[in-house]
Amino acid sequence: MEINRELLFFFSALGAFNGLVLSLYFLLFAKPTHISSKFLGAFLLMMSIRIGKSVFFYFNSDLALEYLQFGLTACILIGPFLYFYVKSVVQPESETIKTWRYHVGLWLTVALVVGYLYPFKTNVELWRPYFIKTIYYQWFLYTIATGYILRNILVKFFRKKDKLESTDIWLTSVFVGNLMVWAAFTFSRFSSYILGALTFSFLFYLLFLFLFFNKKKRSIIFQNVPKYVDRKIEIAQATILMEELERTMLKQEPYKDANLKSSNLAKQLNISTHQFSQLLNDNIGKSFPVFINEYRIDEAKRMLKKNDHLTLEAIGYECGFNSKSTFYTAFKKKTGTTPAQFKKSNS
Repeated sequence: MEINRELLFFFSALGAFNGLVLSLYFLLFAKPTHISSKFLGAFLLMMSIRIGKSVFFYFNSDLALEYLQFGLTACILIGPFLYFYVKSVVQPESETIKTWRYHVGLWLTVALVVGYLYPFKTNVELWRPYFIKTIYYQWFLYTIATGYILRNILVKFFRKKDKLESTDIWLTSVFVGNLMVWAAFTFSRFSSYILGALTFSFLFYLLFLFLFFNKKKRSIIFQNVPKYVDRKIEIAQATILMEELERTMLKQEPYKDANLKSSNLAKQLNISTHQFSQLLNDNIGKSFPVFINEYRIDEAKRMLKKNDHLTLEAIGYECGFNSKSTFYTAFKKKTGTTPAQFKKSNS
């Protein structure tokens, strides 16, 4: 090899090798143990096999066709594992996560059956381009499905008022990185076949530099198992939490913040967001919006009785409603009358 080819081989193979090592870590050793870490490990493993195949084929075009078939078989599982990794982090309690075995089993069966009946070695004209194009289309469809799950997070990048969490950046980076690698392989005829491997190596180190400098890196990569996912909060503990929650609502009046989130109150109570949702749903019997709006409406009623100098819209904003229509709708739903009618009857 010339020096330039040696460097090209080194950098393109480095990402595949490190991706392989890291995938084994997530599959076998990562703590805390959670299904999302397994999905991430499987995604990296399939991607690393696909990248490794392309690297060796680029530098040795006489590589046995069985190895090419093996790499493409791994490629058919990249999309499903990406989808279920993101799903398990964004929607950890979704029933869809339980269906991953059907997706993986289906595609693995298709790959093995087709590979056995029409091996690459004797059916090159079928694999190129028909089978290979089908694999890339399948990968792309799963990528689109993953983007749909991430739609609310992706929108945040275009809204200045929305604060991006580290997990948002991480998941978006994995999604975009996957899309870039897919594009590099799909459109390799317009550039270079090795571009996919180089793209993966570059993105691999870029993403993990981000993790290295992020203090909350462990919680970014995968989701911790919620402590109370399978059982309710004990009555004694729930009583204490409800009393503390009421004190917080009355003294600090957090409901006046129009951007208040359940995670903010969970932090005040020193519990997880999942536990806080269970407290509201199982013990208080209300959803978060209903619970918060009750405090806002009670405050609005007090203000409507006392303040003649404030407009109805100003009172709504003062109580934490982010628009006049939201204030009117919530108020009427709760009291059966409009703010104007309530103010008139109490003046």
